[in-house]
Amino acid sequence: MADSPNLTHPSEVRALLARLDFHPSRILGQNFLIDRNILGILLEAADLSPADAVVEVGPGLGVLTETLLARAGAVTAVEKDRRLASYLQDRFAGESKLNLIRSDILDCDLPALFPRPGMKLVANLPYAIAARLLVNLAELPHPPARVVVTIQREVADRLTAVPSTRDYGLLSILMQRHYDINSIKHISRTCFWPPPSVQSSISRLLLREQPLGGEADETSLRHLLRHVFSRRRKMLGRSLRDLTDDPLPALAAAGVDPAARAEQLPPETWPALLRALPRQ
Repeated sequence: MADSPNLTHPSEVRALLARLDFHPSRILGQNFLIDRNILGILLEAADLSPADAVVEVGPGLGVLTETLLARAGAVTAVEKDRRLASYLQDRFAGESKLNLIRSDILDCDLPALFPRPGMKLVANLPYAIAARLLVNLAELPHPPARVVVTIQREVADRLTAVPSTRDYGLLSILMQRHYDINSIKHISRTCFWPPPSVQSSISRLLLREQPLGGEADETSLRHLLRHVFSRRRKMLGRSLRDLTDDPLPALAAAGVDPAARAEQLPPETWPALLRALPRQ
């Protein structure tokens, strides 16, 4: 591994970026973690061992990558930015544990990145793609067994939201069905360079043995949730009439009050309602 500066020291990070003539992009969410304590909290939540295979998204300058390589058995790092990927290639030249992929994670073959059960995702996720990526990962044949990510606090709040609260919605239901989710730490903007315009959190997601409410066609479930949450103030007995002439038998079969609203139903209720509705 090539010599590198102390990437938890702001002045050294700024000096490295200047040497690389690199200007972080806010659009790409290039806010580099520079706080050693936060890095330690992230790693502790990841609970890594030499038996673990880990995927990292958006490695940036490699501050997390270096510690993942020290603790895990294998690391696949996916970096979209060509210049950062080139820097990482040089920095970790000869590191046999690392598989570096230059690509947008949303363009990757996700089942190929997670080909077997028990793998982990540990990353400082680009904020713009975090929610979409997490939902896509939950629907894989072998979703990661543990996800520990730094994300926008707004997304973290939506992940853990409970029914009848403002933040509860599609993301809450789709992710809570598959994962037990906790917000581990809220993070100050000053823990990143450059400081992001939003607050951040570390979230830990542990895969459930079985999804809440049982198995369901995830595409159909997502369609149902989009429909009812676009009408979240309407009673379900009315909003579901756009999907079926008479939703009352399906609501009764799922044990749902027709006067209930979408935001009131817990994650485990939705698969039962989906199964009870006539197929479209």
